[in-house]
Amino acid sequence: MHSTTPQPVCVLGSTGSIGVSTLDVLARHPQKYSVFALTARDRVEELAQQCRRFSPRYAVVLDEDKATQLRQALQADNLTTEVLWGIDALCRVAADDEVAVVMAAIVGAAGLKPTLAAVRAGKKVLLANKESLVMAGPLFMAALAESGAQLLPIDSEHNAIFQCLPYPCENLDRAGVERILLTGSGGPFRTTDVAALDSVTPEQACKHPNWSMGRKISVDSATMMNKGLEFIEACYLFHATPVDIQVVVHPQSIVHSMVQYRDGSLLAQMGNPDMRTPIAHALAFPERIDSGVAALDLIAQGRLDFEAPDESRFPCLRLAREAMEAGGSAPTTLNAANEVAVDAFLSGTLPFTGIARLIEKVMKTTEVVELTGLDVVELADQNARERAAEVLEELYGARTGAERPQTRSM
Repeated sequence: MHSTTPQPVCVLGSTGSIGVSTLDVLARHPQKYSVFALTARDRVEELAQQCRRFSPRYAVVLDEDKATQLRQALQADNLTTEVLWGIDALCRVAADDEVAVVMAAIVGAAGLKPTLAAVRAGKKVLLANKESLVMAGPLFMAALAESGAQLLPIDSEHNAIFQCLPYPCENLDRAGVERILLTGSGGPFRTTDVAALDSVTPEQACKHPNWSMGRKISVDSATMMNKGLEFIEACYLFHATPVDIQVVVHPQSIVHSMVQYRDGSLLAQMGNPDMRTPIAHALAFPERIDSGVAALDLIAQGRLDFEAPDESRFPCLRLAREAMEAGGSAPTTLNAANEVAVDAFLSGTLPFTGIARLIEKVMKTTEVVELTGLDVVELADQNARERAAEVLEELYGARTGAERPQTRSM
């Protein structure tokens, strides 16, 4: 049955790349979707422009000063959008009774609380914030089971796996799955001489060959930590163990991931590298809607290549696998140390190869604890950030704030 009333959508992180792509898809289907709330960290002018176009009920920023600026900008245009600020306001709009769909697209640890609030409220949650599962996977999945929320993955790889599995799929063995093949492009340094990686600049690391992304996720792609975080996320999303998942380097980013079955079948989801495809899929699931993405021309594409990842080049892949195998707070520590390391690299205080070295030392010197509650997750996250700041000073004489960063990509 098709609803005649547009579904209200809350976009957490509307000025980031995923948020912008989401609004592009929503704008193509005004009869199906309306924009209930938009949020950003501090990109006031971009958020004001989005409010002028979509007239949301609420707009949320992180601090009071930015809220005042946004409020003045909207009042000048006689818009009735109510401006809120702070993490509690993010949680409030994500869990609002009127909201049908929540796009969770805040990058990093800052996205955990509002994403979890949406899950606990039983929403249809489109998950682009992988850190929510990396940091608090067991708690997140328990909240999902308790609330009955629907969780649909937005990362192109996890969305591809989702499409290649039967729905619902809560047991890979019973579904006849042999293994999941998680693809990654290998980023901009797939063929760079390993000896040259120490002198890589932030500008080089942020120049991805296939995707247009924010700076933090671009660096994660260059180190393949992004694939490591996705590896952990896939374990939780698909009830998999680390041995069930194999990472495969696929430079063209056309095959977004694959599932191999016991009978010899190998199912792959393919498409041009454009995030609007998984967004449209998850937004309308189980229906299909136009995403605005051009159809894939296999003849023009010509060839598809696959290779095993080189963990001497990409040690972050190994660190992520080891964190998932250790369980408990180890993935939380991994994520926190990585965020500190990437910030330090982007600010010029840490060499590119120092990212993995810093993370590994933090992991080796940080206790793994059981995640019994969100307070334990937050403490583990804070402890790891503080330890990462200490290691950064020990190894490179650099100082950095150890507090949890407020995301750049809201």
